[in-house]
Amino acid sequence: MTDPRVAAFERLLATVDRLRAPDGCPWDRAQSEASMAPHLVEEAHELIESLEAGDADATAKELGDCLINVLLIARIAQDGGRYDLARAATLAADKLVHRHPHVFGDGDAQTSEEVLATWEAIKRTERERAGEDASALAGVPKGLAALQRAARVCQRAVASGFHWSNAHGAFGKVEEELAELREVLPIHKLEQGTRPELTATERAAIEHELGDLLLATAFLGGYLGLDPEALARRAVGRFESRFRHMEQGLGGSLTGRSLDEMMAAWSRAKRAESAAEMTNETP
Repeated sequence: MTDPRVAAFERLLATVDRLRAPDGCPWDRAQSEASMAPHLVEEAHELIESLEAGDADATAKELGDCLINVLLIARIAQDGGRYDLARAATLAADKLVHRHPHVFGDGDAQTSEEVLATWEAIKRTERERAGEDASALAGVPKGLAALQRAARVCQRAVASGFHWSNAHGAFGKVEEELAELREVLPIHKLEQGTRPELTATERAAIEHELGDLLLATAFLGGYLGLDPEALARRAVGRFESRFRHMEQGLGGSLTGRSLDEMMAAWSRAKRAESAAEMTNETP
């Protein structure tokens, strides 16, 4: 009980309890478990942004905001007689102990891959005993962002033994899917404008192959130990930064500008970005 983490957590828990008291905050008292879900998702995304930025102070703040939402949801459930924080914490601790036999039992796992394989095997056994879906892919939330879900599905498939012997196989799959996309693209129509007129058959084939290509690139990221969702966020961030730089370089508007002018400004933006990155990397 002398652990400062326990004291701080106890204070936060008491604060949340006070907000839910009969004479507490009208807004907090009006919430339900379901109404809190969007707030938890939003705070989780803000936490991810601070983690990726490497800002310790911002991360501590956003992590605290996530804790607020978790504790409030648990208190709302407790008030409704459904479950409470003690049950949630107990279940979480029991799960961690059970799925880490190499730490809390007589299991053996020397690498992260072995740990993951053990975790998935234990989870599958738990699902089988409960009569639930025991597929290696069971339990990946359908509501996850598509690239994030792709990464989790890839991770599960690899852990189950369904994988190439090395990352080169995953790269080969990207090349294969790109070739299949080329086969269905009506090249002559692509040259007709930014929104070419496609038949229903053409559109369906392109959607299928482009989707497979996106999935293959996400899987390649998994084989390389990279998070495709984070990569996409950073790529979008770079595009936005370069686009804004290009706009500023052209007087704040692209109206009336030729493609050559815009591409020249885009190249200047990329060079400026590279120069800034080099400056930041210099000791």
